Amino acid sequence: MTRLIGRLAERGSGNGMEELVMKAQKGDEKAFQEIVEQYRVHVIRTIIPIVKNVKDAEDLAQDVFVRVYYALPQYEARGFKTWLTRIAVNMAIDEKRKQKRRNEEALENWEGMSVSNELEEKLLKKETKRLLHEKLESVPENYRNVLVAFYIEEKSYQEIAREQMVEVKTIETKLYRARKWVKERWKEEDFR
Repeated sequence: MTRLIGRLAERGSGNGMEELVMKAQKGDEKAFQEIVEQYRVHVIRTIIPIVKNVKDAEDLAQDVFVRVYYALPQYEARGFKTWLTRIAVNMAIDEKRKQKRRNEEALENWEGMSVSNELEEKLLKKETKRLLHEKLESVPENYRNVLVAFYIEEKSYQEIAREQMVEVKTIETKLYRARKWVKERWKEEDFR
């Protein structure tokens, strides 16, 4: 019995709604404002599950009613609530797609920056290596061999000493003197 009364009440209000819609179609702003007040909560509740954010749903609800206002001339009195709900759902889906595209574009831009930074880093390393090899040519050969073996080839004192058939202490001394020679002659600006 309660359901029947509820349905009858809906139908009664539906006829009133159709009258409001007809008035709004003819430019009655008060009638349209009444429509907005009656369906605002419904539109927001319809949108929330799609956009997953109450604030976005509230903002989008305003856009829905703007769209409805301009679409009223095309409305053909076939169930206003259904028509309004369809507009709200379609706009929410469109908004969700736009957000997804924006997120993808932001990610692509970030990845592009990352790739760009990696490329720049590689180029800088390559240029620094080139400058280092160029500068190494000016180092006396006995110092150069120790510097290259220790810093570039990353060999231990023992490995270098074995290769050069000398004592480890000799390698330590050569490396100390080579560092001193480089420190006195090279400037950091030379590598920029």
